[in-house]
Parts: sequence; C-alpha cells; structure tokens
Amino acid sequence: LAVGWERGMDTAWATSPGGCELMQSIMDCTGRWLSSIPGNLRGDTEELFLDDNTIQVLGNASLLLYPQLWHLSLTRNQLELIEPGAFLSSQGLEVLSLTDNLLFTNYSLTAAALSALPALRMLDLAGNQLREDMVSVLVSNLSSLESLSVARNIIMRLDSSIFANLTQLLELNVEKNYIFEIDNAFAGLQRLQRLNIAYNYLPCLVEFDLTQLRVLNASNNVIEWFLTLQSDDLFELEVLDLSHNRLLFFPVLPRQSKLHSLLLQDNRMSFYQRLPNGTSLANVTVQFLIIDGNSTNITTVRLWDELCQSNLSSLRLLDMSQNQVWGLPDHFLAQMPSLTHLKLNQNCLEAFHLPEEDPLAMLTELDLSQNQLVELGVKVGVGDILPNLQLFNLSTNRLQALPPGIFTHTRKITTLDLSRNRVDLCHQPGEAKSLPCVDVRGVESLTHLSLAGCGLQGLSSRPFQGTSLRHLDLSDNRQLLSGDLGWLQDLVLTLQVLSLRNTSLSSTSVDFSALNSLVRLDLSGNSLAAFPASLGTLRLRSLDLRDNRLPALPPDVAQVPLGRSLRELYLSRNPYNCCTLGWWDSLQLAEGLRVPDGREVTCSHGSRALSPGALPQPVLQSCRWQTADVALLYLVLALPTCLTLLVAFVVVFLMLKEKLLKMVKTRCGVSSPY
Repeated sequence: LAVGWERGMDTAWATSPGGCELMQSIMDCTGRWLSSIPGNLRGDTEELFLDDNTIQVLGNASLLLYPQLWHLSLTRNQLELIEPGAFLSSQGLEVLSLTDNLLFTNYSLTAAALSALPALRMLDLAGNQLREDMVSVLVSNLSSLESLSVARNIIMRLDSSIFANLTQLLELNVEKNYIFEIDNAFAGLQRLQRLNIAYNYLPCLVEFDLTQLRVLNASNNVIEWFLTLQSDDLFELEVLDLSHNRLLFFPVLPRQSKLHSLLLQDNRMSFYQRLPNGTSLANVTVQFLIIDGNSTNITTVRLWDELCQSNLSSLRLLDMSQNQVWGLPDHFLAQMPSLTHLKLNQNCLEAFHLPEEDPLAMLTELDLSQNQLVELGVKVGVGDILPNLQLFNLSTNRLQALPPGIFTHTRKITTLDLSRNRVDLCHQPGEAKSLPCVDVRGVESLTHLSLAGCGLQGLSSRPFQGTSLRHLDLSDNRQLLSGDLGWLQDLVLTLQVLSLRNTSLSSTSVDFSALNSLVRLDLSGNSLAAFPASLGTLRLRSLDLRDNRLPALPPDVAQVPLGRSLRELYLSRNPYNCCTLGWWDSLQLAEGLRVPDGREVTCSHGSRALSPGALPQPVLQSCRWQTADVALLYLVLALPTCLTLLVAFVVVFLMLKEKLLKMVKTRCGVSSPY
C-alpha cells in the first residue's frame, strides 16, 4: 500500500463506474455495502481494497477480470468461503488480508484456494475463530510466505506440524490467542526474524534456541522464567520484550547476542544474591523441573554465574520498572557499558550506588522514581559522573539531599525531577556540605526542574543562580509563597513555564510582571479572591486559574496585553457572580482564545449554579436591578410618591380655596385705626 501511495501521490482520487474510488492502479471499495466483487472495475487494477463490506463468498469467477492484482484486502466482511479456483487468474497476488471474517466455517476449501498462490508473501488471518488444526491446513502449502498473522483466534497449542512448510517465513504474529504450550513449533523456521506471542497464557519459555530471531515479543503472558539454551552460538536477538508477566528471576539470556533492548516491566522479579537481612545466596542453585512428554529433566542453574556469563555489552535500553527489586547485584551495571536508558522506577530500592568502577558513561536517562530511596550513593571525584545523563527522575522517594557536587561533572543534564521528596534547596555557597539540601546553582545545562510536593518553605536568596531553567514546577508546596518572587530573579530571561498550583497563594500583590518570558502559568488550586493585576502585562499563551475564589475577572481582560496573547485559559471551579459577567462575554469574542473547560464554568446566583452562556431571563432581569445605579433607583422609586403628594395638595387646595380665604379674611380683616 505504501508503494502504491508513493507512486500516485500527485494524482487525485476519481470515482469509478462501480462507485469505488480510483487512483492510478489502486481501487478502494471500502464500506460500499458490497455483497460481491464488482465486475465493472478497471482491468489493470493492481491493488483492491474491499474492507467493511458484506461479502460472504469469493467465487471462482470473482477475480477473473483482474489478472494484474498483487494486493487484495477483504478485512471485516462476512467471508465464509473462498472457492478453490478463486485465485487461478491472480497468480501474481503477493499480499492478502482476510482479517475479521468467518473463515473457520469452510477452512478446508479456503485452504485449497490459497494453495494456488505461488507468489503470496503476506497473509493476514487474524480474527477468524481459527483453531490450531485449521491454521495448519490453511498454511500447509504456502511455502512462499514471508509474513503471517493468525492473531486473535482460538489457538491453544503450537507444535512442530503447524508451520512446518513455511521455510521462508520472516515474521509471525500469534498474539491474543489462548496458547499455553509451545512444543518445538518454530524449529523449521530457519529464517524467522520477528515473533509476536504476546497476550497468551504461556507459563514459561525454556531452552530458547532461536538463534536467528531478531525481535521476540512475549509480553502479557504468565511467564515465570525465561531460560536460554546455553551455548556459545551467536544469537541475533536485538529486542526481547518480557513485560507484564510473572518473572521471578532475571532472565537467563544468551551468552552471545546483539541484544540492545530488554523490556522487563511489570513482573515479580527480584535479585536474591543478598537478602535484606544480610544473608548471602550467591552460591545457592535454582532447579527447574522441565516435563517434556514422558521425559522429565531437571535443569540446575546458579543464577549469578549465568548472569555474569551473559554478554550485555550491546544493551542500550533496560526497563525493570514495576518489579520487586530492592537492590542490584555487585557489578550488575558494569556489564552494560552501552546502556543509554535505565528504568528502575516503581521498585523497592532503598539505596542506589554509582561506584567509580561502573561509570555508565553512555547513560542519557535514569529513572529511579517511586522507590523508597533514602540514599543516592555517588563517589564524587575528579572524573565525570554520568557525563551524558540528560534526564534524571528521582520523584516520589524519601530523599532529603543529594551528594554534594553531584551535578558538577554531569555536564549534559537537562531534566531533573525531585518532586515528592523531602528536599530543600541550598541558598548559600557551601551549604550542601553542612545542611541536607540540593544545590542546583551553576548547572547551566538544566532546563526542566520539578520540585512539586517537596514541602518547600519560603524560598529566599538566589537558589537558581547560574541556571537557565525554562520549566519550573513548584506545585503542592503549601508554605512556599511567604513573600515576593525575588528568588526567581535569575530566571526572568529564560523561564517559560511556571507551576504554582496548590501553593496557598492568596495575595494579589505578588508581582509577576518581571517574568517577561513566561508563556505558561499555572495558578490553580489556590485562594485568589481577585485577579492579580500584574498578570495583565504578561504575554502568556496559557493561564490556569481553576479552583480559586475568583468572583470575576477584570472587565478589560481581553483588551490588555495578556488577553491579546492568551490562547488557552482555564477558569472552572470558581465562585463567579452571574451579575458581573461582562468579562466572560468579552472572552467569547476574543480571537484565537480557547477556554478548554468552558462547559464546566459556572456562576452563582443566590443558591443556584448556572452556566454563564445560558442564563434564564428571570436571572438576567434580577441582575439588571442589582447592577443599576443606586441613586437613580431611589429617585425613580421616590418620584411617583412625590408627584402623588403634590397632586393631592393641589386638589385639596383648590377644593378649600374659598373657605380658606374667608377664614384668613375673618382673622386678619379687622381695620386698623389711623
């Protein structure tokens, strides 16, 4: 398919008479509700895709009109039968996909049809409810096959008869079956390079002797031990995946191999050379009882001798995460001078030592997170320590300090994760020698630092002097912000991402204006009751204000430099006032700004939580009354009363005018003597 795409990259798809799409010699009839192969397609079709249709039978005459076909895909149909003569006109067919059909119903007739394909290189029979005996019949005459998939079937056992004639096979996929036993099934596959037996029920792999195999995926089984047939032959094995099993011991690997990736994640593995109580088991042997038919063999292994005899000099990736490792054997890492990635996270390590004789000079990533580390042992001398290390993950341990000068000779480290340890930062020169603290000053290569949940209290002085940090995570330090942000003064030109989540930030007087390089700021989970005014001058692209106490944002938030630069703003779980949502309306009109949690944003009106984008009319009316000018409101309320009193006074006056005049005249009308 890839080759076909490359040939026709500049050619547009066209609709053929059969309703399919055509591009050069590629015909795509996917999802057309076809019950048979159309007979009116172009005769020079080389690749035909009929996926997601309802074809049940591929008849003898189905492909007569397409003699140049070399790639046919019938994935996800209802195919039950391929008639024996269906491929007689398609002798050049090389790639055939029959995934997710019902071939178990007439597998013997389908096998006869497949046997007429002398050039077939790739065959996919996944998801056809096939048993091992059916598979044996289907592939018995396909000696030209180079790639075979029988994944997602109901195979339970593999023996030497199933793939006996597949002498050219390079790749075999039998994942997601129910295989619990393999009995010499791959002995005749002398060219096999890639084998996938993942997601089955294999309890062990013993006497592994596939010297030509390059990649073995045996993950997600129930394997308790892996034993290689011990010989001096060179194994071509490059990748071995035994993750998500039940391994009890480190696998017994070939003495000579090209292994560069060893994946042992999520097992029950430990080393028993020394037990935690100091007992040595270095000379204790382990016996494996191997039952093969009527014969019983006992294989005795001295694990430490076998381990030392395996040549791991080419190993670059070792993943032993999620095991029960509490300590590594002596000189274990010394056997891996080419190691670049070492993952030991989620184990039981209490100490990790890097002696001078095991320099791990090529290591670029070291993950020791989620252990019980109280000590990181490093002999700091004149030589470089982990000179190529770039990522160092020590999160979620019990560390209180790192060895003084550990970063002095680690010249390429870019990422350091110390989160969820009880560490403090060194503030003064030489402080690391007298106090338990971590000194990152002067580590010029360091760009990412995480100190989340470390219990940091009131940083002062210049703990980041001489660094060029771009990402700094200080979240979950609830006593961190006891003053201003002066301790960030050495990062104003470089810091781009800052997380102050859950740091009890409540003061809006904290000044962020000096951090001109910031593009992402996380202030969620704090106690902000007002929007910090200093944020308005920043040109952030992402701001997180979730889980605070904000009743509103500034009305002009969309017009200030911050609003014009923002592309992502998180606002949910704040007690916004439904009657002061002018800022929300302006944000909706801001070009290029997204509020990813917009559907979760609510405002309060009385005891009700409402969506700011769909306020009911009564609420809007109530808000108009609440936000009106108070003096004007009083005037409007008093005016009718005043007018009523005035009118009443006039009416009364007019009605009683004559009586009042007589009364006045009577009282005041007596003539005065001259």
